[in-house]
Amino acid sequence: MSQSLAQIHQAARELEDAQPQEIVRYAYDLLGEGLVVTCSFSDAVLAHVASTAVPGIEIVMLDTQFLFAETHWFATELRNKFNLNLRVIEPLVESENLWQTNIEGCCAARKVEPLERLLAEKTGWVTGVRRADAPTRATTPVMSYDIMRNVIKVNPLAAMSDDDISLYERINELPEHPLVDKGYSSIGCWPCTRPVDGAQDKRSGRWAGQDKIECGLHV
Repeated sequence: MSQSLAQIHQAARELEDAQPQEIVRYAYDLLGEGLVVTCSFSDAVLAHVASTAVPGIEIVMLDTQFLFAETHWFATELRNKFNLNLRVIEPLVESENLWQTNIEGCCAARKVEPLERLLAEKTGWVTGVRRADAPTRATTPVMSYDIMRNVIKVNPLAAMSDDDISLYERINELPEHPLVDKGYSSIGCWPCTRPVDGAQDKRSGRWAGQDKIECGLHV
């Protein structure tokens, strides 16, 4: 890594009030083709931000092989609509039902391992993590150094509230994931995602009934 921790922390401070596209462009100017974006495609915001900031930037969907059919459809729709440079990465594990007996092991095999395989060839990683997502993400910086994966982690949406996201979607006329209308406020793998009502935390439908709120990608 050519950038020092002090430089990364300074950039995070300077970019705190920047627009999401500006943050992505800054990271691309810094890292070039070493920068990759991972999208869950639960909404269109990050894909739109990244592709308008840097047309042709590599966007990756980590296909756990347990994603909803609607998520695959939505990713294809966005790829076609915004001409995304979309790459799909699958896990190395054979088909199995580990989610029934070992939730942590399932996430490790189907999410964490493919991500680490991807980032082994990269120097920067753009994510859609926001402080408003969950208490575990409340202090998310705009830019930081991921010591475990040896990459600069960029979170251009970090400071955006739920209202900011809704406004961005309306202004840019972005399509909505089809499961949102069915009560899914946070969308992951089908075995571990449930719809929630308006009174519940938006991520309460993820791993419902389990002592788990993160898949392992961002911890």
